[in-house]
Amino acid sequence: MALSGADGDNREPDVIAQGSALECFTEGPETSGLIRNLRGICGDLVAREAAVEKFVVIMDKYQEQPHLLDPHLEWMMKLLLDIVRDKESPPPLVHLAFKFLYIITKVRGYKTFLRLFPHEVVDLQPVLDMFADQNPKDYETWETRYILVLWISMICLIPFDLALFDGNIPSEDGLARIPVMDRILKVAKCYLVVSDKARDAAAVLVSKFITRPDVKQKRMADFLDWTLSMLSKSSFQTMEGTIVMDGMLQALAQLFKHGKREDCLPYASTVLECLDNCKLSESNQTLLRKLGVKLVQRLGLTFLKPKVAKWRYQRGCRSLAANLQFSAQPPATRKQVTAAGAIDDDDEEEEEEYDIPGEVENVVEQLLVGLKDKDTIVRWSAAKGIGRLTGRLPKELADDVVGSLLDCFSYQETDNSWHGGCLALAELGRRGLLLPSRISDVIPVILKALTYDEKRGACSVGSNVRDAACYVSWAFARAYDPLELKPFINQISSALVIAAVFDRDVNCRRAASAAFQENVGRQGTFPHGIDILTAADYFAVGNRVNCFLTVSVYVAGFPEYTQPMIDHLVNMKINHWDGVIRELSTKALHNLTPQAPEYMAQVVLPKLLPLAVGNDLHSRHGAILACAEITHALYKLAAENNRLITDYISEKSLEGLKRIHQELSSRQLYRGLGGELMRPAVCALIEKLSLSKMPFREDPIIGDWQWLINDSLRSLSHVSSTTRQQIKEAAVSALAALCNEYYVSEQGEASPALQDELVKQYISELQNTEEMICCGFSLALGALPRFLLKGKLQQILDGLKKVTSISPKNVHFAESRRDALKAIAKVCQTVGVKGEGSQDEFVCKDNIVQIYTTLLHRMTDYTTDSRGDVGAWVREAAMTSLMEVTLLLVRNDPTLISANTCQQIMCCLAQQSAEKIDRFRAHAGSVFLNLLHFDSPSVPHIPHREELERIFPRSETITLNWNAPSQAFPRITQLLGLPAYQYYVLLGLTVSVGGLTESTVRYSAQSLFDYMKKIQNDLGAMNSFCETLLKVFEDNLLNDRVSVPLLKMLDQMLANGCFDIFTTEEDHPFSMKLLMLCKEEIKKSKDIQKLRSSIAVFCGMIQFQGDIRKKVFFQLFLLLCHPFPIIRKTTASQLYEMLITFSDIVDPNIMDEVMTILSDTNWDAELLLVREKRNYLCDLMKVPKPQPVTKNAA
Repeated sequence: MALSGADGDNREPDVIAQGSALECFTEGPETSGLIRNLRGICGDLVAREAAVEKFVVIMDKYQEQPHLLDPHLEWMMKLLLDIVRDKESPPPLVHLAFKFLYIITKVRGYKTFLRLFPHEVVDLQPVLDMFADQNPKDYETWETRYILVLWISMICLIPFDLALFDGNIPSEDGLARIPVMDRILKVAKCYLVVSDKARDAAAVLVSKFITRPDVKQKRMADFLDWTLSMLSKSSFQTMEGTIVMDGMLQALAQLFKHGKREDCLPYASTVLECLDNCKLSESNQTLLRKLGVKLVQRLGLTFLKPKVAKWRYQRGCRSLAANLQFSAQPPATRKQVTAAGAIDDDDEEEEEEYDIPGEVENVVEQLLVGLKDKDTIVRWSAAKGIGRLTGRLPKELADDVVGSLLDCFSYQETDNSWHGGCLALAELGRRGLLLPSRISDVIPVILKALTYDEKRGACSVGSNVRDAACYVSWAFARAYDPLELKPFINQISSALVIAAVFDRDVNCRRAASAAFQENVGRQGTFPHGIDILTAADYFAVGNRVNCFLTVSVYVAGFPEYTQPMIDHLVNMKINHWDGVIRELSTKALHNLTPQAPEYMAQVVLPKLLPLAVGNDLHSRHGAILACAEITHALYKLAAENNRLITDYISEKSLEGLKRIHQELSSRQLYRGLGGELMRPAVCALIEKLSLSKMPFREDPIIGDWQWLINDSLRSLSHVSSTTRQQIKEAAVSALAALCNEYYVSEQGEASPALQDELVKQYISELQNTEEMICCGFSLALGALPRFLLKGKLQQILDGLKKVTSISPKNVHFAESRRDALKAIAKVCQTVGVKGEGSQDEFVCKDNIVQIYTTLLHRMTDYTTDSRGDVGAWVREAAMTSLMEVTLLLVRNDPTLISANTCQQIMCCLAQQSAEKIDRFRAHAGSVFLNLLHFDSPSVPHIPHREELERIFPRSETITLNWNAPSQAFPRITQLLGLPAYQYYVLLGLTVSVGGLTESTVRYSAQSLFDYMKKIQNDLGAMNSFCETLLKVFEDNLLNDRVSVPLLKMLDQMLANGCFDIFTTEEDHPFSMKLLMLCKEEIKKSKDIQKLRSSIAVFCGMIQFQGDIRKKVFFQLFLLLCHPFPIIRKTTASQLYEMLITFSDIVDPNIMDEVMTILSDTNWDAELLLVREKRNYLCDLMKVPKPQPVTKNAA
C-alpha cells in the first residue's frame, strides 16, 4: 500500500488489472518433455532459443502464484541436475540446464529453491571442480555461475570439519592441494566483485560459509579485514568501485544478519567505523545507500541483546472473531482483560538494567537520516531498521526514538522525511513499540499526513506521504485496542473517509478505503462503518468523478462526516494546483449543499468571498467557481421549499457576489494567463447567479457582466488554444442565462432598443476577419432566447449563412463554419416551427429551403490545412444540424420537408457513412439510423425505406459499430443496389477503398468486391453500376481528393475481375470512356502518385479486347518515355508483370524479346537512349510510335 505508485496525470489508469487465478501447475508434462529434449537440441541454436523462450513463457505464468510450482520443483531439479552431473554432457548443454534452473529460481525465489539442492559430502568436490571451468567475465553463462554459487552455499552447510576433506594428496604438479576451506573462500571473494547476478549469490554463500564453527575461528577475521579493505579502497564515483562496494556491503549485511551475535560483536565497531568513513549517504547510487542502511541496522542489532522488549504494548485480541467477541463485552470486563496483558513496572526495570553501547546512538542517527533519503527503498529499509532496533531498547530510550521520529513531521522537512516518518511509525505501531501514551502525539501528525500535498512548480508532491499515512492507519487498527483509539475515532474516520473520497490519486483513495475497512473490522467503533464501506469500496473509489460527485453525497449523509468533508473541500481542494480537482471540488460542494445549507450560507460562503478576490490565482479561481455552485444549490433548495434565495444568503454576501467582477476588472485580472482562468470562472458565476434569479434586475452590474461576456468572445484569438473552447462555452452559457433572466419583461418581451443593439452588434461581428471572433459570436447568436430573436430571425440566418460560405479570404475558417452551422440549428430549435408564419419569427415555408441549402452545401466541405481534414469538423456539425432541424420539423410540421430535400439528406449521410475517417463515419451512420428509425412520427419521403430497414434493422441501431470497418462496410455497400443511393455511396467508398489505412482499405474493398461478384451475371445492374462509376470519375476529374483514390480503386477492381463481363466484347463503351477519362486525368500531371496509379489502371485495362488494347499500349509506351525516371521504371516494371499475367495478348514469337527489352533496359538513362528502345518495342508490337511534341518558338 505504502509503496504503490502515484497516478501523476489527470487521466486515471485502468482500475481493474488482470490478475493470476491459477489453481495448479498444469504444464508438468510439457515441461518434462522440454527438459528431457534438451540433449537432442543443444547443438541447434534456433531450437535451443525456442526451448528457452517456451520455458520462460510457462514459468512466467506463475510469477504471481509461485507456490503452485512447489510440488514439481524436485523432479524438475533432478532432471536438470542429471544433465549437469553427466560427464558426457557438452558445455552448451550444461549451460542450458543451468539457465533452466535459473529461470525456476527467478520465479520461485532462491530461498525456497535453495533447500532442494543436493548437499551431501559427495557433492562438494564435483561442484568445486566445476568452478575451474568457469570464466567470471563470460557474459553468456552468468546463470551457470549464479546457480553454482547458490549450490555451493548449500553444500557448505554439511556438519563436518572441512579440514577432513583436505589430506596431503599431492596434485599433478607435485604441490599440496589447496584446502577446501580456502577454495570455497576463494570462490566467494571472486564472485563478490563480479558485475553479474553471481554477486548476490556470493553474499548468500558468505552468510552461510563464514558463520560455520570451523570457518569463523580461522577465517572470519581475515575475511572481514579483506572486505573492509576493499570497501576503503573503492569509490562509488566509478562503476568498478560501485560494483565492489555493492558486493562487500551485501556480504557484510548477510553476515551480520545470519551470524551469531557473540561471533560478530567484536568486529561490529570496526565495521561501523569503516562504514562511516565510506560516506555512503553522499552517493548517488540508490542501491549502495540502501545496503548501507541495511548494514547499519544489522550492526545496531548486533550491539543490542536479542531480547523482546517487555514494555511493548500487547493487544489482547489478534483475530477478527476474538475482536468481535471482545467488543461485545461490557467496558469494565474489557479493562480487566487489557490490564491482564500488562507487565508490572518493577519487572520492567529489572529487565532493562543493562548498558547500551555508545555506538547505538550513531546507528539510530544514521537510520533517522535514512528516513529522509530521496529514494523509497532506502527509507523503507531505514523504517524497518528503526522498528527492529527500538524493540531492543529500554523504554526511556525507545521513547526518545519516537520523539526524534516525530521531528520528521515538520513543515520545514521535505516530503521524503514525512514519508519515511510514516513508514517508521507504522513499523513501531505494528510491533507494539508505540505505547498508548504517545498516541495523542502521533494521531495529529497522521491526520496532517493524510492530507499532505505540497506544491512544487506546476504540480505537487505528497501522494506517497498520504499513501504511507493510510498504511499507518491500517497498522494502528491492527495493533491497538479499541479503547486506546476511542478518543480519536471521529478524527481518524473523517480523515480516512476524506482521503478515500477526495484524494486526487487513485492509489491513495484505495489505500484509505483499505485502512478504513481495517479499522471498521478491527476496531468496530467507526461511525456507520459498514454502510460507508459498501459505498466506498475498492472499485467504487477507482473512479475519481464518481467519488467526488456521487460517493461523497452518500457519505456526507451521515452527520459525523458532513462538516469535515465540506471543510476539507474549502480549505484544501478549491485551491488545488490541478484545475480538474478544483472544478470537481466545486461541483461536490454543490451536491453537498443540501446536507448543510445553513452552514454553507452562513460560514462557507462568507469565507469564500474574500478568497474570490484574493491574490492567489488558484484560490481565486476555485473560490469563484465554489461561490457559483453553492449559490445555485441554495437557490434550488429555496425553490423546493417555496422560499426566496435571499432567505438563505445575507445582504452582505449578495454584495460580495456582485463585487467579484468589479474587483477583478479594476485590478485588470482578466489579462494574461491568469485571465484565461478568470474569464470562464466569472462567466460560470454569471450563469449560476442568473439561473439563481438573483435580485439584480436593473442593477449596473448586469451591464458589466454583458461587457465581460462580449469582451471574452472578442478576446478568443488572444488566448491559448487549450483554453479557447472553455472560455467560448462559458461565455455563451452565461449569455443565455443572463438574457433569460434580466433582459425579459414581465410580458415576456425584450426592450426593442436593447434587442436591436445586441443583435446588430452580434451580426456585425460575424464579418470579423478573426476566425475565433466569428466562432464566438455565431454561438452567441445561437444561444439567444426566443424573445431576442423575435423579428430578427431572417437577419440572423443571413448573417450565419455568410459565415458558412467559403471565400478566398476565409477558406481555412473551418471552426467558424462549424460553429455557425451549430448556431443555425440552435436558432431553429429556439424559434420553433410555423409553416405559414413569418420568416422573421419562425422556421416556415419561406426560409426552410434556405436553411436546408446552407446545411447541405457544407456536407461537401473537404477543406484541408496543416491540421489535416478540418472540413470534417464542418461536415460533422452539418450532419448534426440536419438531424436536429429535420426532427424539429417532423415533430411540428412534416409537410415542410420535401421529397427532394429528404433524398438529398439521406444520400449525403450515406456518402459520409462510407468514407474513410472512422469517427466521422460513425457519426454519419448514427445520424442516418436516427432519421431512418425515428417514429414520433416517422421522417417522410425517405427513399427505399423498406430496403433500408431490412439492411439496418431497428434492433441493431445501438449494437452496430460504425467505427469498425469490418462491421460498417458490409452494410453500407448493400446500398449500392438502391438507385437513389448508388452514386453517393460509391463516391464515399472510393476514398475508402483507395485510401491509406490498411483496415479501412481491406474491409471496404472486400465489401465492394462481394457486391460486384453478386451482380456479375446481371447485365443491367453492371451497366448501371459502371455508368455511376464513370459519372463519379467525370464529376471529379482533376479533383485529387477523389480521382487518385478512384484510380487505386479501379486498379483493384480490374485485378479482381470485377469487369470480366465486358472483356469478351470488343471496344466496350465502358472501357473506351474509362480510357478517355484516365487520359484526361493525367494530362500534364506532375503528381507521381497519380501517374503511378494510372499506370496500374492502364495495365489492368489490357484485358479489354479490340482497338482499346492498342490505345492502352500506346499510353503505356508514352509513359515509358516520361520525363520522370521513376515513372519510366514503374511503367516498365508493371508492363513486364502484366505481360506475364496476360501472356496470350502478345505474339509468342516476339514475347521473349519484348520481355528482355523491358527487363534489361536501363530506364533511368537519357531520354534519347530510352526512346530508341521504346520505339523498337512499338515496332515489335505494331503500336503507333508516340511523336515528340515540338515547341513553337515565340
